Order: sequence, then C-alpha cells, then structure tokens
Amino acid sequence: MEKTTDPPDLENPEAQAAGNRPTEVGDVDYSVFTRSQKRFIVFMASWAGFFSPVSSQIYFPALNTLAKDLHVSNSLINLTLTSYMIFQGLSPMFIGDFADKAGRRPAYLICFMLYNAANIGLALQNNYAALFVLRCLQSAGSSTTIALSSGVVSDVATASERGSYMGFVTAGSLLGPSIGPVIGGLLAQYLGWRAIFWFLLIFSGAFLVPFIMFFPETARGVVGNGSIPAQTWNMSLLNYLQSRKAREEGIVPPERLEKRKLGFPNPYKTLAIVFQKDTSIILLCNAILFAGFYDISATIPSIYKDLYGLDDLKIGLCYIPFGLGSSLASLLNGKFLDFNYRRLAKRHDFPLVNNRFVDLRNFPIEKARLEIAFPLLTIASLCIIAFGWCLDYGVHLAAPTTILFFTGLTLTGSFNTVSTILVDLYPTQAAKATAANNFARCLLGAGATAVIDLMLSAMGRGWCFTFIAFVMLCTSPLLWIVITYGPQWREERRLKEEARKLSTLTASSNEVSQENGSVKVG
Repeated sequence: MEKTTDPPDLENPEAQAAGNRPTEVGDVDYSVFTRSQKRFIVFMASWAGFFSPVSSQIYFPALNTLAKDLHVSNSLINLTLTSYMIFQGLSPMFIGDFADKAGRRPAYLICFMLYNAANIGLALQNNYAALFVLRCLQSAGSSTTIALSSGVVSDVATASERGSYMGFVTAGSLLGPSIGPVIGGLLAQYLGWRAIFWFLLIFSGAFLVPFIMFFPETARGVVGNGSIPAQTWNMSLLNYLQSRKAREEGIVPPERLEKRKLGFPNPYKTLAIVFQKDTSIILLCNAILFAGFYDISATIPSIYKDLYGLDDLKIGLCYIPFGLGSSLASLLNGKFLDFNYRRLAKRHDFPLVNNRFVDLRNFPIEKARLEIAFPLLTIASLCIIAFGWCLDYGVHLAAPTTILFFTGLTLTGSFNTVSTILVDLYPTQAAKATAANNFARCLLGAGATAVIDLMLSAMGRGWCFTFIAFVMLCTSPLLWIVITYGPQWREERRLKEEARKLSTLTASSNEVSQENGSVKVG
C-alpha cells in the first residue's frame, strides 16, 4: 500500500500526544479491542443513548393528563417539549469537548448524576414551573449520551465498519419512539404520571451497575487505541482488578498519554464545526429531517385523542409501529452504508482495511454515505403526505398507524446516513461533531414543535403535513451539493489545519531557540 501521511483529523492520537505523526497509514491497529469487546462497548453506548429519546417519548402519552392535573393548557405543556429540545441541543456542546479530553466514562457519569437528580425532582414536583425547569435539567443530563455514543463508535470502529456500529448505536436511541410511549401509557394509565419518572430513575440505575463494573474507557486522547491504561479513577472495576493483578505479577503497563488541560468546556469548538462549508449543509439537512420526525411524534397524542378518542395507553400503543420502523431502519441502514462503502472502495481501488488507520483523503466518503439517503428521503416524504391526508379525512386508525411504520423506517434511515457522515468527517472529534448535530437539529426541532399547533390550526392536517414533506424534499439538492463539492472542501480544510499546525510548531521551535540562546549568552 502506498505510504502517505494522515490528514490532521485522522492522525494517530497516541503519536499526536507524543508530538510525532505516524509515518505510514495502516501501520497501527485502529483498536486493540476484540470484536466481542467492541460489541459490548457499542451495546452499552446504545443503551446509554436510549435515555434521551425515551425520556422525551415516554412523556407524550401523559401530556393530556399532566395538563389537566397541573391546570395548564396543552400549549404550555408543549412548551416543556420545546425547552427539552433546546437543552438537548445546547448541553452536548459543553460535555462533548470535556469527553474528548477527560474521557467517555467521567462524562457519562456526570450526565447520569444530573439526570437522576432531575428524575427525582420531577417525580416529586407539584407545579408547572418546577416541571418546566426540571425537564430542562433532565434533558441536559440525558441528551449528551447520544453525542458520547457516537464518540465511542469513532473510538473503536474504522470507516469500513462504522456504518453498522452507528446503526446499532442509533437503534438504541430510536427504540424510544416505540418503547417509551407504551411504557409511559401504561404507567400514566394505571400508576399516574409520577411513576414515569420513578421508572426512569430505576432504569438508569440498572444501566449504571454494569457500566461502572465493565465499561472501559475508550477516548483516544486518554487510552489511544485501547492499549494504554486510563487513570486509576477512570477505570472500570474489571480493568482496575486486571491492572492490580498485573502489577502484582510485575508486569509494567505502558506509559499513559500526556495529560491534557481540562479547563472549562469550550462550546466554540463545536460551533467551529457548525460553520464549516460542508458540515453546515449536512447539519441543516439533518435538522430539517429531524424536525419533521419530531413534529409527527409530538402531534400524535392530541390528534389521536380528538379524532379517535384514545386514552393514554392506546395512544402509547400507536407509537409501536413508528418506533419499530425507526429501530429496524437503524440496523438495516448501517448494513447498506457499509455495503455502499465497500462497493465504491472496489470501484476506486481503495484498500479495504478492517482494523487499521485509513486515509480517506482520496475516497469519496460523502458519496458513499449520502447516496443511500435519496430514495429513503423520497419515500419518507410521500409517507408523511399520506399520513396527513389520512388524518384530514379521518380514515380508520389502522391506515395512519400503518403508514407510521414506513415513515419511521425511511425517515430514520435518511437522517442516520447524514449523521454517519459527520463521524467520518471528524473521527477524532466525533463527540463534538455529534454535539454540533444535536445543536442544529434540536434547536430547529424545538422551533418546529412550538409552531406545529399553529400550523395545524391554520393549514389543516393534510396541507400541514404536505408542507412538512415538501420542505424535507428540498434537502435533496443540498445533499447533491455536498457530494459534488464535499471532497474539495474537505481537502481545503485539511490544508488549512496542516498550515495552522505547522505555524504553531514553527513558533514553538523559535521560542525554544530563543530560550537556548539566552541561556548560552548568560
């Protein structure tokens, strides 16, 4: 294989920390974790990513009951959805930078401490103001787990297998639309809405036990490719016992990476990703698709109650097809992404390397990922139009609910492909890239949720969802622009980054030379 130098965003973190660049692409294992270990790591990351959407979706069937018990309007209750999404977009901007420096484990633990405290408060509160504030805190604690999960995938998976692993991770996060409303409907119907938050507290505790015991640190800035031990306080219980046994046997562990200054998490680094040429278009497209997804989810309780007279439990059951389609899309779409990557790799005589660093400089990764989105996006838009007119004409419940399955299948597949390309473009900053994705899509989704009731009142159900579908279809030309010009923009960004690093290195060398000269003169 031809010897080249990795671009800055793909360079070996171990070498980077030591001040040396790898001399050959593919000369170091990307990850020392075995396949079974990777599967466990991705499973736990998927489980962690489940809490943010389930905390949002489990709440939907109880919206009508909460409005009644707290003596507020449905519009005010919908504002708690909007505020949840605003914090869902903002909080990962801070924790993503922290996770890349300090590690995934401490970031996860901080998030779940905040999340559990909010759940306790939500279960005990008795007024709308407390509900509003605590939902913001709950969102801040849980929403970052999705960004962290993408970071974990980037830590352990190469580009050739990343589609499948991203599929597994997003499958967990998208189980929320299917399982969450059912659980929420059952709890709200038979135990009251407070039981929803006690359930979330218990469920997160069940996650934390195996996480603390077995989940290893994966952040490449902390453990490299997994061969370098984390700090003792950042080890899982299993890793700690293995490390202590190794010391007792006289085995000297590898030296840890140079410590990074943590400081206050810097959201500017996430915003810098938002305003890149290619990523800004990708984030806008993904935000529009996500807003359409969330508009459908948020309108089901009120429309199904008014149109079909369903209670909380039955409304929750109607989410099952939607969620199943979303989860199935994550698994299938990951396989399609890997297949398309291999297909284009063979066409371009690009090496398929399973567990090595791969330089994507001369590979059209934008095309490999985004080609899958176009047919899915077209079908999803048609499904949303059909869904809206079924509700407008009040046809039997079976029709819109069946359409929801295909909507979840195709719409989720569409924005999963867009999410995967972000990790490919920023493999060593995946948590920050996903935080940028959350920032864009959640803020737009929050705005869409805030105005959806007004749109339904002004336009009617049929034309409202037709308009949403048309806006989604308008993202297709934007994705073609990324496929056409993305490689050029990516190379320009790489050259600028290399020039910046060279300038920094030169300045540092000059400072050292001046210091040495001063010492000699003295």
